[in-house]
Amino acid sequence: MKQTIYTLFMAILLLASPLSYSASTGVHLDSVDIDLSDKESLQRGANLFMNNCLSCHAASYMRYNRMARDIGLSEEEVKENLIFGSDKIGDTMTIAMRPDDAKKWFGVTPPDLSVIARARGTDWLYTYLRTFYIDSTKPIGTNNLVFKDSAMPHIFWQQQGYMHQDENGQLVNKGQKSTVDAEKSNVGNQITESEYNTLVRDLVNFMAYISEPSKIQRLAMGHWVLLYILLFTVIAYFMKKAFWEDIH
Repeated sequence: MKQTIYTLFMAILLLASPLSYSASTGVHLDSVDIDLSDKESLQRGANLFMNNCLSCHAASYMRYNRMARDIGLSEEEVKENLIFGSDKIGDTMTIAMRPDDAKKWFGVTPPDLSVIARARGTDWLYTYLRTFYIDSTKPIGTNNLVFKDSAMPHIFWQQQGYMHQDENGQLVNKGQKSTVDAEKSNVGNQITESEYNTLVRDLVNFMAYISEPSKIQRLAMGHWVLLYILLFTVIAYFMKKAFWEDIH
């Protein structure tokens, strides 16, 4: 009986724990620190998203003005720096590219990224964006460890450098340089590994936000709810004590 209870307990723990491996490839997923209260990270992530993702991927459940309010930007700042083309501040984040054209050009229609962080998980996204590597057998010239045969090119190759897969299947960066050396090289705007990890973390943090924008308000309200419960518990305790003091 004790063994059965122990087995059930361990099964519940395994089901409740976050997955550390990609279900499709078995690749270990690196953990990323998501902090929706970090407004500066969300702002940097928004800038990365608008400049690198929104041309192919929509985020049609998110509006620009809602984003501005939540991540600490004014509507004017968003209009001047993060909205391109004819979109208005009250519009949702859609793209001009038609799905049929996208499928013809890329082979698949790029998914809407509104809830990608909830669908895939933030660790999956963080690892995915850091594990592109050179693959000359592919039409786009790259492949990915987490999502094999991905139709998406490596949009941050200039920042990360050229990743190659060695004989053990591990990724090595044959072009990684220090920040100082990168300024003297001809490999785009290549940055250090630590800086690149921070860049990806900011982008994933923003995608986690747009996947569940109400979570910021929910977390803020949660502190007040816990305080209310604590105060109610104290009051209820003294009421009980007063009610029962004359009863023996």
